[in-house]
Amino acid sequence: MNTFLENQNWRYATKKFDVSKKITTEDLNILKEAIRLSSSSYGLQPYKVIIVENPELRAQLQPSAWGQSQIVEASHLIIFANETNVDDTTIDSYLKNISDTRNTPIEALSGYGDFMKSKISTLDHDVKSIWTAKQTYLALGNLLNAAAELKIDATPMEGFVPAQVNEILGLDKLGLNATLIATLGYRHEEDATQHYKKVRKSNEDLFITL
Repeated sequence: MNTFLENQNWRYATKKFDVSKKITTEDLNILKEAIRLSSSSYGLQPYKVIIVENPELRAQLQPSAWGQSQIVEASHLIIFANETNVDDTTIDSYLKNISDTRNTPIEALSGYGDFMKSKISTLDHDVKSIWTAKQTYLALGNLLNAAAELKIDATPMEGFVPAQVNEILGLDKLGLNATLIATLGYRHEEDATQHYKKVRKSNEDLFITL
């Protein structure tokens, strides 16, 4: 079997982490780079990624995540937060990054910038927030795949109260909203979930070829 598919079969949403095992700085940097290189609409990456290492802060966050033990037991806690105030300034900053990175005159990007602004800046605030929140799922997918390649366990979570996380971390003041949580580390030998057979739809139920 293809190694990538083997690792996908190996991974699962870990329920109990081994608190004695920590992710190395080298591996953490690889995971961060996998997130950084993730695709996003227009390449805009309208989100921030918060790595919570402080154990006291993680204990504060646990009740807002329905008391799930992974919040405090995992080696690392990562929170994806979408930007809620994407506007023309955000796009202009992105265009400057393109210009600097590719050594391209900023004037040559004006058409692309105007196109983005016509599609994004005109959106209602709620619609725009939903759109930016969706982008975080692309980054999460890259993180999960990279973690599996490194044989690092990961648990993606939507089971938390965003407003409480926002308040604890002061995200509202930064124009951010917590959308996803991922806990990373190494499975505990007592986590029975690792022995469950993976349940997915069959090819016949999942795919439609037209």
